[in-house]
Amino acid sequence: MTLSITTSMKAVGVVEVSPAGEIDVENAYEIKEAVAEQLAAGTPERIELDMHGVSFIDSVGISALVAAFQLASISGVKLVVTRPSRFAHRQLWVTGLLGLFGAPEPCLDCGDPAHRTLVP
Repeated sequence: MTLSITTSMKAVGVVEVSPAGEIDVENAYEIKEAVAEQLAAGTPERIELDMHGVSFIDSVGISALVAAFQLASISGVKLVVTRPSRFAHRQLWVTGLLGLFGAPEPCLDCGDPAHRTLVP
């Protein structure tokens, strides 16, 4: 499965970045690039990574999330994870990084992203 990333404005000063699919060694850099693009376009107050569509994330993907967090922090922007899939939530919990990203609860009503078909 591949990774797709969409971005949208949620509210004034809040940008939502929504990855869907697998975040792994092949494409993890795209997360940091998506955050960097939002920072270059203007300085939002907050970037929300809506991860309900993430079916898999490996250690390189976790590292990319941390790098995106640091990049946002340097710019004075708060980066949080919202609606993580159960898999993404577990990976953040196991690595001890759940608190860094705002301690989000897993998205219980999102279904299992591993069983969804991505629309190109």
